[in-house]
Amino acid sequence: MSENPVFSRIRDDISENSVVLFMKGSPVFPQCGFSAAVVEILSRMGVKFKGIDVLSDPDLRQGIKEFSDWPTIPQLYVHGEFVGGCDIIREMYENGELTSYLQEKGVETAA
Repeated sequence: MSENPVFSRIRDDISENSVVLFMKGSPVFPQCGFSAAVVEILSRMGVKFKGIDVLSDPDLRQGIKEFSDWPTIPQLYVHGEFVGGCDIIREMYENGELTSYLQEKGVETAA
């Protein structure tokens, strides 16, 4: 069976950008509360990230779920590694793990 063609696009995005958020809408105008929550956390932390709108591309919307084997959006990737969705990111942020994780990965955050 051949690989889903959208996987190579996803691989390109997560390898060319340190932090990528696959989300509904854009960082400026999130289209769901969960995406908005992750954007808010990253923004509060001063993390530069690329937001990719899955609503504008049905193949990507389904493909990212298959790629990560994770059923929901948003999905956060740091240096090509899947970190999690909204609940995981929120929990990591609240207990300080997200700051440590990003620092370990060499991602700049606001002091």
